[in-house]
Amino acid sequence: MPKDLREMLQEEIKGTGKLSNNHRSNFEAKLQKELHSTKNKNYQFLKIAASFLVIIGLGSSIFYFSNSTVTNTAEKVQIESLGSISPELKKIENYYLVSINSEISSLEETKENKELLDGYFEKISELTEDYKLLTKELNEEGLNEKTINALIDNLQLRLKLLYQLKEQLNELKNLNTSENENIQI
Repeated sequence: MPKDLREMLQEEIKGTGKLSNNHRSNFEAKLQKELHSTKNKNYQFLKIAASFLVIIGLGSSIFYFSNSTVTNTAEKVQIESLGSISPELKKIENYYLVSINSEISSLEETKENKELLDGYFEKISELTEDYKLLTKELNEEGLNEKTINALIDNLQLRLKLLYQLKEQLNELKNLNTSENENIQI
Protein backbone atom coordinates (compact mmCIF):
# COMPACT_ATOMS: atom_id res chain seq x y z
CA MET A 1 0.00 0.00 0.00
CA PRO A 2 2.61 2.54 0.70
CA LYS A 3 3.85 3.81 -2.57
CA ASP A 4 7.31 4.99 -3.19
CA LEU A 5 7.45 8.73 -3.59
CA ARG A 6 10.11 8.51 -6.29
CA GLU A 7 7.93 6.33 -8.44
CA MET A 8 5.00 8.72 -8.10
CA LEU A 9 7.09 11.68 -9.23
CA GLN A 10 8.51 9.84 -12.22
CA GLU A 11 5.04 8.88 -13.39
CA GLU A 12 3.91 12.47 -12.98
CA ILE A 13 6.83 13.80 -15.03
CA LYS A 14 6.31 11.27 -17.82
CA GLY A 15 2.64 12.07 -18.11
CA THR A 16 2.98 15.89 -18.31
CA GLY A 17 6.00 16.20 -20.53
CA LYS A 18 4.29 18.22 -23.24
CA LEU A 19 3.39 21.95 -22.90
CA SER A 20 0.19 23.46 -24.24
CA ASN A 21 0.20 25.55 -27.43
CA ASN A 22 -0.53 28.87 -25.70
CA HIS A 23 1.73 28.16 -22.72
CA ARG A 24 4.07 31.04 -23.57
CA SER A 25 1.28 33.64 -23.82
CA ASN A 26 -0.32 32.34 -20.59
CA PHE A 27 3.05 32.57 -18.83
CA GLU A 28 3.67 36.13 -20.07
CA ALA A 29 0.18 37.20 -19.00
CA LYS A 30 0.66 35.76 -15.51
CA LEU A 31 4.11 37.40 -15.30
CA GLN A 32 2.74 40.80 -16.35
CA LYS A 33 -0.09 40.47 -13.86
CA GLU A 34 2.32 39.58 -11.05
CA LEU A 35 4.70 42.46 -11.91
CA HIS A 36 1.90 45.04 -11.93
CA SER A 37 0.48 43.87 -8.62
CA THR A 38 4.01 44.05 -7.06
CA LYS A 39 4.49 47.63 -8.32
CA ASN A 40 1.21 48.71 -6.81
CA LYS A 41 2.13 47.16 -3.48
CA ASN A 42 5.52 48.94 -3.49
CA TYR A 43 3.93 52.30 -4.27
CA GLN A 44 1.32 51.72 -1.61
CA PHE A 45 4.07 51.03 0.92
CA LEU A 46 5.99 54.15 -0.18
CA LYS A 47 2.86 56.28 0.17
CA ILE A 48 2.33 55.03 3.72
CA ALA A 49 6.01 55.56 4.61
CA ALA A 50 5.96 59.10 3.17
CA SER A 51 2.82 59.89 5.18
CA PHE A 52 4.50 58.75 8.38
CA LEU A 53 7.60 60.82 7.60
CA VAL A 54 5.51 63.93 7.03
CA ILE A 55 3.60 63.39 10.27
CA ILE A 56 6.80 62.80 12.24
CA GLY A 57 8.46 65.84 10.65
CA LEU A 58 5.55 68.12 11.48
CA GLY A 59 5.30 66.78 15.00
CA SER A 60 9.01 67.22 15.71
CA SER A 61 9.07 70.75 14.26
CA ILE A 62 6.07 71.76 16.38
CA PHE A 63 7.75 70.24 19.44
CA TYR A 64 11.05 72.02 18.66
CA PHE A 65 9.50 75.43 18.11
CA SER A 66 7.27 75.17 21.16
CA ASN A 67 10.31 74.31 23.31
CA SER A 68 12.40 77.12 21.85
CA THR A 69 9.74 79.70 22.73
CA VAL A 70 9.66 78.39 26.29
CA THR A 71 13.45 78.66 26.44
CA ASN A 72 13.42 82.17 24.97
CA THR A 73 10.89 83.38 27.53
CA ALA A 74 12.99 81.88 30.32
CA GLU A 75 16.08 83.66 29.03
CA LYS A 76 14.33 87.02 28.97
CA VAL A 77 14.13 87.22 32.76
CA GLN A 78 15.42 90.63 33.78
CA ILE A 79 18.70 90.61 35.66
CA GLU A 80 18.70 93.49 38.10
CA SER A 81 22.03 92.78 39.75
CA LEU A 82 24.71 90.13 40.17
CA GLY A 83 22.69 88.66 43.02
CA SER A 84 19.91 87.58 40.71
CA ILE A 85 22.32 85.39 38.69
CA SER A 86 23.65 83.05 41.39
CA PRO A 87 24.03 82.82 45.17
CA GLU A 88 27.85 83.10 44.95
CA LEU A 89 27.63 86.32 42.95
CA LYS A 90 25.02 87.60 45.39
CA LYS A 91 27.51 87.12 48.23
CA ILE A 92 30.20 88.99 46.32
CA GLU A 93 27.86 91.82 45.41
CA ASN A 94 26.54 92.11 48.97
CA TYR A 95 30.07 92.19 50.38
CA TYR A 96 31.08 95.09 48.15
CA LEU A 97 27.83 97.01 48.56
CA VAL A 98 27.93 96.70 52.35
CA SER A 99 31.59 97.80 52.37
CA ILE A 100 30.83 100.76 50.08
CA ASN A 101 27.87 101.86 52.17
CA SER A 102 29.87 101.43 55.37
CA GLU A 103 32.71 103.57 54.04
CA ILE A 104 30.30 106.26 52.84
CA SER A 105 28.54 106.37 56.20
CA SER A 106 31.84 106.71 58.06
CA LEU A 107 32.81 109.86 56.14
CA GLU A 108 32.43 113.25 57.79
CA GLU A 109 31.76 116.26 55.65
CA THR A 110 33.42 119.52 56.65
CA LYS A 111 34.12 122.82 54.93
CA GLU A 112 37.68 121.75 54.16
CA ASN A 113 36.86 118.37 52.61
CA LYS A 114 33.53 119.20 50.89
CA GLU A 115 35.15 119.79 47.50
CA LEU A 116 37.17 116.58 47.74
CA LEU A 117 34.07 114.59 48.77
CA ASP A 118 32.01 116.04 45.92
CA GLY A 119 34.68 115.04 43.36
CA TYR A 120 34.84 111.46 44.65
CA PHE A 121 31.07 111.15 44.92
CA GLU A 122 30.77 112.32 41.33
CA LYS A 123 33.18 109.57 40.21
CA ILE A 124 31.31 107.01 42.29
CA SER A 125 27.96 108.06 40.79
CA GLU A 126 29.47 107.70 37.29
CA LEU A 127 30.58 104.19 38.24
CA THR A 128 27.08 103.46 39.53
CA GLU A 129 25.63 104.53 36.17
CA ASP A 130 28.20 102.32 34.41
CA TYR A 131 27.08 99.46 36.65
CA LYS A 132 23.49 100.01 35.50
CA LEU A 133 24.60 100.05 31.85
CA LEU A 134 26.55 96.81 32.34
CA THR A 135 23.48 95.23 33.92
CA LYS A 136 21.41 96.36 30.93
CA GLU A 137 24.06 94.88 28.59
CA LEU A 138 23.89 91.62 30.54
CA ASN A 139 20.12 91.53 29.96
CA GLU A 140 20.47 92.22 26.23
CA GLU A 141 23.40 89.94 25.40
CA GLY A 142 22.77 87.23 27.97
CA LEU A 143 25.10 85.85 30.57
CA ASN A 144 28.76 86.09 29.71
CA GLU A 145 31.90 86.07 31.79
CA LYS A 146 33.23 89.36 30.42
CA THR A 147 30.22 91.40 31.57
CA ILE A 148 30.05 89.67 34.96
CA ASN A 149 33.74 90.40 35.55
CA ALA A 150 33.17 94.02 34.51
CA LEU A 151 30.35 94.31 37.07
CA ILE A 152 32.59 92.93 39.82
CA ASP A 153 35.45 95.22 38.76
CA ASN A 154 33.06 98.16 38.93
CA LEU A 155 32.17 97.33 42.54
CA GLN A 156 35.85 96.88 43.41
CA LEU A 157 36.76 100.21 41.84
CA ARG A 158 34.05 102.05 43.79
CA LEU A 159 35.33 100.55 47.04
CA LYS A 160 38.92 101.36 46.11
CA LEU A 161 37.96 104.99 45.40
CA LEU A 162 36.34 105.21 48.82
CA TYR A 163 39.50 103.85 50.47
CA GLN A 164 41.56 106.44 48.58
CA LEU A 165 39.13 109.16 49.65
CA LYS A 166 39.42 108.06 53.25
CA GLU A 167 43.24 108.14 53.03
CA GLN A 168 43.18 111.62 51.52
CA LEU A 169 40.76 112.82 54.19
CA ASN A 170 43.08 111.45 56.88
CA GLU A 171 46.05 113.21 55.24
CA LEU A 172 44.05 116.44 55.01
CA LYS A 173 43.01 116.09 58.64
CA ASN A 174 46.63 115.43 59.71
CA LEU A 175 47.81 118.39 57.65
CA ASN A 176 45.20 120.66 59.23
CA THR A 177 46.06 119.35 62.69
CA SER A 178 49.78 119.98 62.16
CA GLU A 179 49.07 123.46 60.77
CA ASN A 180 46.91 124.26 63.77
CA GLU A 181 49.70 123.09 66.07
CA ASN A 182 52.25 125.19 64.19
CA ILE A 183 50.03 128.23 64.42
CA GLN A 184 49.57 127.75 68.18
CA ILE A 185 53.29 127.46 68.83
